Amino acid sequence: MLRFLIWFLVLQLVLFSLEMLQPIQQAIILPWTSFIAHLSSLLLSAFDSSVQSSGKVISNTLNDFAISIEPGCNGVEAMIVLAAALIAFPTTWTYKIKGLWWGTLAIQALNLVRIISLFYLGQWSRELFDWAHLYVWQALIMLDALVVFLVWIRHLPNTPTQSQAVAL
Repeated sequence: MLRFLIWFLVLQLVLFSLEMLQPIQQAIILPWTSFIAHLSSLLLSAFDSSVQSSGKVISNTLNDFAISIEPGCNGVEAMIVLAAALIAFPTTWTYKIKGLWWGTLAIQALNLVRIISLFYLGQWSRELFDWAHLYVWQALIMLDALVVFLVWIRHLPNTPTQSQAVAL
């Protein structure tokens, strides 16, 4: 357990440090954020033809309301926490990669719900938008990472670890 905790913390430190590097921001984070904005806009425009996106900004052409998806609101931090937990956990790489794949899908699906709900909430009430954005959704996205990790652990094959194995 201590080994897992140490690796988990070290991996988070490394991954969060890498995320902050300007080349990583330019090559990966900002394009990912623009992709998330575009995907959110596509989903929104299925129900509302006044929605458009440009880069990381989603706007309503009727009332000029817009939101900008900034780094930190793109689900990447929750994915980093999940990735650190999955990689640090003692199991095979096959299961780690499956967990990363499904975990990324789960986190980003919830993040799309988050962005869409905040887009409409912001048009209705700026105070509720700020509260939901800063407190409710931040916690729910991180909770999503935790739930994905716990579900992933639950579905791992039940094989004894080396310390549990009986010596013959």
